[in-house]
Amino acid sequence: MRIKKKIVLYMSIITLFFISPFIPADDKTEEKEEEKKVYVLDDIVVTAPAIISENEVNRLGSQVTHVSKEQIEDLNAMDLTSALRRVPGVVISRHNQVGSFGGGEGGAIFIRGKGSSRPGAEIQMLIDGIPKFVSVWTHPIMDVLNVDIVDTIDIYKGAQPVLFGNMAFGAVDIQTKRMKDTGFYTGIKSGYGSNKTHMASVEHGGKTERFDYYLLGGYRSSDGHRRNADGELQDLFLHMGYDFTAEWDMDLTMIYTDNWADDPGPVDLSYPSDGRFNNDDLFAVVTISGNYERAKGYVKFYSDKGDIDWVNQEGTPGYDTLTDYKNYGIRARETITPWQKGELMVGIDLDYISGKARFLHPVDGNSAFPEETFRIFSPYASLSHTFGSMEGIYFIPSIGVRHLNHTEFDSETAPQAGIILGIKETRLHASYGKGINYPGIYAKVQDNLWMPGDNRWSELEAENLDHFEAGVEHRFSSKLIVDLTWFYDRGEERIVTSPPPPFPPILTNIGEYKNRGIEGSITAVPISGLSLFGGFTYLDSAPDDLPYAPEWTFSTGINYSPVDNFQISIDTQYVDDQYVTSRARMRNTVNTDEVDSYFLVNGKISYDFRLSGCDADWQVFLAAENITDTDYEQKKGYPMPDLGFMIGFKADFN
Repeated sequence: MRIKKKIVLYMSIITLFFISPFIPADDKTEEKEEEKKVYVLDDIVVTAPAIISENEVNRLGSQVTHVSKEQIEDLNAMDLTSALRRVPGVVISRHNQVGSFGGGEGGAIFIRGKGSSRPGAEIQMLIDGIPKFVSVWTHPIMDVLNVDIVDTIDIYKGAQPVLFGNMAFGAVDIQTKRMKDTGFYTGIKSGYGSNKTHMASVEHGGKTERFDYYLLGGYRSSDGHRRNADGELQDLFLHMGYDFTAEWDMDLTMIYTDNWADDPGPVDLSYPSDGRFNNDDLFAVVTISGNYERAKGYVKFYSDKGDIDWVNQEGTPGYDTLTDYKNYGIRARETITPWQKGELMVGIDLDYISGKARFLHPVDGNSAFPEETFRIFSPYASLSHTFGSMEGIYFIPSIGVRHLNHTEFDSETAPQAGIILGIKETRLHASYGKGINYPGIYAKVQDNLWMPGDNRWSELEAENLDHFEAGVEHRFSSKLIVDLTWFYDRGEERIVTSPPPPFPPILTNIGEYKNRGIEGSITAVPISGLSLFGGFTYLDSAPDDLPYAPEWTFSTGINYSPVDNFQISIDTQYVDDQYVTSRARMRNTVNTDEVDSYFLVNGKISYDFRLSGCDADWQVFLAAENITDTDYEQKKGYPMPDLGFMIGFKADFN
């Protein structure tokens, strides 16, 4: 009976998928390029682009992918990893439906083969331009980057030394919500689905002539698809802003998160569950901004304080790792137009990275790493000029550099350069950037606690990456955009442990790797109310066992509104077979954990309406994940959820 029901369901969805493009839309529909979805606008069907908002090339010649809150809603994404799962060049890992277990294979994002080092990281995760990571282990935790707060997400797939500095072989920058227009807004959202998965959020904002504010609270939980695959996420968000004059303003952003996730362990019980991962975080940033005709800039004062408690490791009660971290600093940037069509950007980052850890073991005893603070001071600048006219033929060369001064390690200089050539509807771009990734506090932890003898951690150099990129984009019309990008990454000086003989083991810079490939995407709006997206990435890595670097990935997305206020969203993803788990910092490491390729289909159906006598726009939705009921893994021995559903609603009060 269960099989028959699944067959009927699949046939219904496939039938709907193929016939829906031929359902006539309302004659009064109006086409609007790149406009965000607006509910309950009489006689108008406006459909958000599928999967991504757009690919953009910035003044430094680097391609940036934008994902909006509308795309996240269409995917019914429960967290950041699921929000980015269909972006070309991005692959993810996770254990559970809700909650990321640690910062590695239990919940992480990888970009074109980068981001698998543990301890340490190569991809910078940011909120409003401020880096978010656990100082001691130098890697991000996905659960403190909640999707409830997202207005847009910017994904940089190559090294960005000028914009982001240290640890930016790639970057994911979350721009948070705020009230942009005068008035007031209240929104509520709730959903319930398979495996007792809950989702709820409440948000409210207002804006007057000079003052604006935004409040948000979110909750997500699930019992999980397996025993001990449960998790819970909670977040609170506050933004307040005040305009002193037409040119000067100040705002405050605060985010608090409290989360946990369990490790279900491998299905073959070859080793026990690794306990529970708890984390909480308090993030605050005060920004003072100035905006004049020929100069605009900001100064940001930030603090990020939290703890991660990894308890009952290896199934042993009392075997815990307790980490406290605190990052704080100042970031200032000014963008000037010194002459017509020229742009000069200058800035200074002053970052303090601080943390401590305790290690508890019921048999081996306890140990502790006392609080340690690293400081990085890094001024930077870039210069660009536009030759020609943006309406016809134009040429934009750029050059930039960042200098990094570290309290523990040698100073580094990271150049960046780019070229953009536009010929009417065609745009070509090329860029180079040198990524710098300093050793984190983890290097001193290893030296102090786990590696006897003189391990020479203080002699380490920064890991570096040479990133080359070239691409072309052509807009055949406002309804059809195609882009293709070639990339090449050469990583050197990777930090590894060189074990005896001879004694003692030492930390040294000898690791190397290369990634090269091609990435492309197409966005089309063939008829009013229908948005299509397709993307692929081909990746050739050396060594060939580099984790989370599948040779081929494909993704597609469809948003279709066949009639007013009704939308169908379908997304698919193919991921080639790949090696998984973190890239160990050990000399001559060989990765043997490999998972098979998989193909996933997800979908969401939503209907927008307005109740008589109620000044609110309502939506009800039904979302389905893994519609084809595919058996797949993102970590060896950890099967992911089967077919699952969620039903829910949202209401917007304006």
